[in-house]
Amino acid sequence: MIKRRKSKEISIGNVKIGNNNPISVQSMCNTDTRNVEQTVKQIKELTDAGCELVRLAVLNKDAAEAIKEIVRLSPVPLIADIHFDYRLAIQCINNGISALRLNPGNIGKRENVEKVVKLAKQQNIPIRIGVNAGSLEKELKEKEISLSEKMVESAMKHIKILEDLDFDLIKVSLKSSDVLTTIEAYRLIAQKVDYPLHLGVTEAGTLKGGLIKSSVGLGTLLAEGIGDTIRVSLTEDPIEEVFAGYEILKSLNLREYGVNFVSCPTCGRTQIDLIKLAKEVEARFKNFDKNITIATMGCAVNGPGEASHADFGIAGGIGEGYVFKKGEIIAKVPENQLIDKLEEIIIKSYK
Repeated sequence: MIKRRKSKEISIGNVKIGNNNPISVQSMCNTDTRNVEQTVKQIKELTDAGCELVRLAVLNKDAAEAIKEIVRLSPVPLIADIHFDYRLAIQCINNGISALRLNPGNIGKRENVEKVVKLAKQQNIPIRIGVNAGSLEKELKEKEISLSEKMVESAMKHIKILEDLDFDLIKVSLKSSDVLTTIEAYRLIAQKVDYPLHLGVTEAGTLKGGLIKSSVGLGTLLAEGIGDTIRVSLTEDPIEEVFAGYEILKSLNLREYGVNFVSCPTCGRTQIDLIKLAKEVEARFKNFDKNITIATMGCAVNGPGEASHADFGIAGGIGEGYVFKKGEIIAKVPENQLIDKLEEIIIKSYK
């Protein structure tokens, strides 16, 4: 059982973050925010995949204006990602956004920061301070300390600005494309503040490499009890980020969400196309909303026994296969009927 770091609770819309609430999974739209129809379509696709918070890039006034209609149509709370222009933050708050990703030190004069913070406080709008290793302040880059320490110092500077304005609806992220730097930065900040932490390895890469980096980085921190919300950043369809996020959390028993898929590696005993079969099982049950484990095993000799912990499963033979439940074989069918039979048995079990 992982003992999670104690953190302050904040609310982003109806999603509670921190204070031992479930670790939320979020992603970011890659649409042009000015295009309401496309953006809402992607938000709904992400929501169907299980995404609980969606971030939107707000680059200009037109995008900030579109927020009003997007918020009205969105099934989940939205976060506005804003850089430098405090007026966009104010416009987004007035248009119903649930949270901001904004570094107060980057939006100019103190009076402008005060305007944003005052309105955010009135509307109970949290602000995420997001520090990226690649865009640190010039004076920090020149310091002779580790990169992770520079990131923490940057975060603390932004936090102080908000705290000096009596604002504490704060969430913090410290992301680097280097996994070890990311891990160390979060470990350091976790000792300094009790604000909820948003985890991510930035610029992690394409699907395979990005998944590995994110799994190592986020998995290490989550196993240490650090982290209240996550985004798996991938150069891929954002839906894959959501799927990966839940898989990481499920592997640590931090969330129960949908099907847990297990399958054995291929070996010389396998008499079926196990790789194809496992992918088909995953595709067939990807959106099944029960918290169950489904196993795809390569042979009938060891399969049902090795996967006896699974709620349901299939095991291959020569041109045929077996469907089993909790390790007990309950059906034998031709190979091309295995998945259909498995689905029939699972659906019957939940009628």
